[in-house]
Amino acid sequence: MFDTETIYEVVTFSVGDTKAGTKMGKLQLKDPEDNSLLNCILWEETLNRIDEKLFRCGNKIRIVSGSFNEKYNNCLVSAIELKEEAKIGLDEKERDELFNEIICCINNMKNEKLKQFLLKYFNENEEKIKIAPAAKLMHHNYLGGLLVHTTECLTFARENLKLFAKQLDEDTVYAACILHDIGKIFEYTIDIESGLIDYDENFRTDWISHSQYGFSICMAEDFKDIAKMIAAHHGRADWGALIDLNQKDLAPEMYLLHHIDDLSAKFGKINISQIN
Repeated sequence: MFDTETIYEVVTFSVGDTKAGTKMGKLQLKDPEDNSLLNCILWEETLNRIDEKLFRCGNKIRIVSGSFNEKYNNCLVSAIELKEEAKIGLDEKERDELFNEIICCINNMKNEKLKQFLLKYFNENEEKIKIAPAAKLMHHNYLGGLLVHTTECLTFARENLKLFAKQLDEDTVYAACILHDIGKIFEYTIDIESGLIDYDENFRTDWISHSQYGFSICMAEDFKDIAKMIAAHHGRADWGALIDLNQKDLAPEMYLLHHIDDLSAKFGKINISQIN
């Protein structure tokens, strides 16, 4: 039976259009007591009454009124109350530390051309890189999330290189970890006051995806091996990969970035509650 005093944690929130042309909110909540999920719908009139920042990932909320289905796993919400506001992400000091960790990795590279390219790129885009999330919904969706995801990938890569150093070029692997999601600094916007994330409409007019962006900037600089790793990091074409890992005779490093990225996206500090 539904308890009106249950405090839920916001997992995801998005707004779309109905067939009638009105707005509809989709809100997924988690019950921290048993980790069960509750899928909610909010009609436009309800959305208009609620400050959108209440739906930020990690916020703790209470459903004041709503209509539930028989299994109590779906709800049409008409009123909610904020009980506890989550962090919007990493603070400035934490972001600076992770950014400097990536710069340190770049400075240790032996390939001088690659090193200078990365240092120049990170210097020119430092502000965007420091605040960017790694996703809108799926993982590391908070202020500084891209930095967390990138440094996690570098850590996983470092451990793998202990085993496969003779078969892999360290600079190539590290650079692929650093650049595989770099297009997300343009793909997403984040409000540094509310922590709300959205897609940048201008990005999709010029680029297919962040993978295509990363692939393109590497190809333009003749870093072809890095570009190919980035092109394959989503694993399958229907997951957004430019190179499907089901193809035959691919180089071993093509698989490495995909698995490193996947590990971080599933086992890293993937949501705001893990950094609170």
